Amino acid sequence: MNEILKEQFFVDDLSADQKTVITDINAYIKQGLQSNQHSVAIIEGAAGTGKSVVLMELVRQYMTDKHYKTSLVVNHPELYKAYRDLGASIPGMRTSEIRRPTSLINYAQKNHKTYDVIFVDEAHLLYSKSEPYAHYRGQNQLTDLMNLAKMVVVVYDFDQVFQSKMYWDKDLLFNTIGKHPYKLFSMNFQYRMVASDDQVDWMDNLTAEKPMAVFPDDSDFEYKVFDKAGDMFEAIKKRNKEVGMSRMVATSGFPRIDGRHNVEMDSFSLPWDEWDPQRTHWAKREGSITQVGTIYTLQGFDLNYVGMVIGPSFGYDKATDTMTIIPEKYSHKEIFKKRKDIKFTRDEYKAFIANVLNVLMKRGKYGLYLTAYDPDLRARLLELYEERQ
Repeated sequence: MNEILKEQFFVDDLSADQKTVITDINAYIKQGLQSNQHSVAIIEGAAGTGKSVVLMELVRQYMTDKHYKTSLVVNHPELYKAYRDLGASIPGMRTSEIRRPTSLINYAQKNHKTYDVIFVDEAHLLYSKSEPYAHYRGQNQLTDLMNLAKMVVVVYDFDQVFQSKMYWDKDLLFNTIGKHPYKLFSMNFQYRMVASDDQVDWMDNLTAEKPMAVFPDDSDFEYKVFDKAGDMFEAIKKRNKEVGMSRMVATSGFPRIDGRHNVEMDSFSLPWDEWDPQRTHWAKREGSITQVGTIYTLQGFDLNYVGMVIGPSFGYDKATDTMTIIPEKYSHKEIFKKRKDIKFTRDEYKAFIANVLNVLMKRGKYGLYLTAYDPDLRARLLELYEERQ
């Protein structure tokens, strides 16, 4: 089994909290399988709380047991490749039952297939509207999955919602579940990063446009601010040689220069991440050190160190001492697609953009290196960083 993926998704020494959640979900699944109703188990938690570890332990139990008809789905192409890779290494696991949700729904409906348990990772990426371009013609993928299985186990993080076509909040989730039985399993402990709770709160406060503060110095988590993205890239390359899995990442909004749509700032210029149909996911590919990662290649994955370039759609308000979010400068238009059933406000679009930054900052287990395209924001981050020294 690939050691990097194994370390992230299969943990030999599960924490007491994780073991408790697994025991409780197991009991709920067994209860649901005895019922004539379609039930939902919801695993909820923020980025890095170990949701996927809990899910994969359940997947390993049920999807290697021939007594159950099961499937694992995820609507993230890079995670899908990772799970197929993992599945091929687990005795008794049928990788053919690891699918994208649209693929499973279309296959099962066409062939009149039903399941005992369907596991859904990153369920906040399920389509909550028809998406014919992606060959999904239903109205809500969770509804369709519930109709196919006695029990659906879903992993949700509402702070990882970035696009209108995949919009979810708790009201929509519970309205979709309707009168079906469900149970919520909350996970609130940070497992990905060695960062302290106060350091995680600092990241949350920054993206929530709260007054800026000095980054807490109360753990082994390494935090650095750079005046130049080029210097930060050199530091990330050094970390990558030392410990591996260290990458540059950025948010959208960088202008085209001479026909190039790269991330360009001072001496730094690299292309965005490139989708590749090969099974090796982006974070693990050696060549990705010379590309800039996005939410589309990194959501759900661990890195060791992150070099975060806060893009042009973030500025600084001196009067309130806050980082500001400027949707008009966010160039990835998928976020702003209109829906007939929901009308989004400017604040909701800002929340989508803030969520992207928040999740990318939290990809690094051991450290966050930071710079900003906006000169005023960068200067304020540097000022606070120097106060910390």
